[in-house]
Amino acid sequence: MKTLRDIFVGGFCVWLLWGCYGGNSTLNLVSVQVERVVSGQTLEVMFEGELTRARIVGIELPNSLADTEKRAAKHKLAELVNHGTVQLELETESRDPYNRLLTHVWHNDALVSEELLKEGYVMVNSKYPNKYSQDLIHAQEYARILGYGIWATE
Repeated sequence: MKTLRDIFVGGFCVWLLWGCYGGNSTLNLVSVQVERVVSGQTLEVMFEGELTRARIVGIELPNSLADTEKRAAKHKLAELVNHGTVQLELETESRDPYNRLLTHVWHNDALVSEELLKEGYVMVNSKYPNKYSQDLIHAQEYARILGYGIWATE
C-alpha cells in the first residue's frame, strides 16, 4: 500500500517533469493586453481591437466556495497576469453561452490555470475536457495533497 509520502513524491516528480516540457514554444498563441481581472477565472482583454471577456478553460470557482476564497482567486489571477500582456490559446469552441472567449492563458511561459490550481485557488472543471486536462488534474492533486488554498484543513 502506498504511503502519503510515496504519493507526494510521485506527484511531485510528474509535476517536475512536466515543468521541464519547455513551455509554449510550439503553440499557436495570440498576444493580448489584459485590461481587467473580472474573477478568478475570467479576464477582460483587448482581442481583435475590442474589449472582450476571456474565460479560462479547465478551471472553475464553484458557488460553494466562500466569498473570501473567490476574492483570493481573483487577486492571485491579477498577480499572475499583472495587467500586462498574456498569450491566448483558443479552444475549438471559441465562445461560451455568455459570449466569452474560451481560452487557455499563458504568461511568462506558464499555463495560468495550472498555476492557480497548484496553489489551491481554483478547482478543475472536468465537465469540458481539454488538451491540458490531465496536467490540470495533477496540479489540483498536488495542491490537495499539500493542503494549499481551498484544500487547507483547519
